[in-house]
Amino acid sequence: QVQLAESGGGSVQAVGSLRPSCPITGWTSSTFCMGWFCLVLGNEREGVSFTTWCNNQDYAGSVKGRFTISLYNVKNVLYLEMTSLEPEDTAMYYCVARPLIGYCYAKPIQSFDYWGQGTQVTVSS
Repeated sequence: QVQLAESGGGSVQAVGSLRPSCPITGWTSSTFCMGWFCLVLGNEREGVSFTTWCNNQDYAGSVKGRFTISLYNVKNVLYLEMTSLEPEDTAMYYCVARPLIGYCYAKPIQSFDYWGQGTQVTVSS
């Protein structure tokens, strides 16, 4: 089965950078939608950024111009380059994947069958 194991979060000051990564194993098809959700305790999970194997990408409006999603498809590692971090970015970030059916973005969230354990990002002012 597909497994995701994200890591690379941490604690940084505002305008700092992080680059979480997510090795993905157990692929049976390259036709997947992959991406990142974030979760603040007590809130709903929100989509951050998503990509296909063909690099069709999308971003939440709040991170456009600051975050970059990429896939090193030779080794099936998904990255989220986070720059110009803000305190509002503080959250648990989850690597996710699902078969690519339709547009690759956060909705419907129930369609994402595979989730990592999450990596914490904390940004202080």
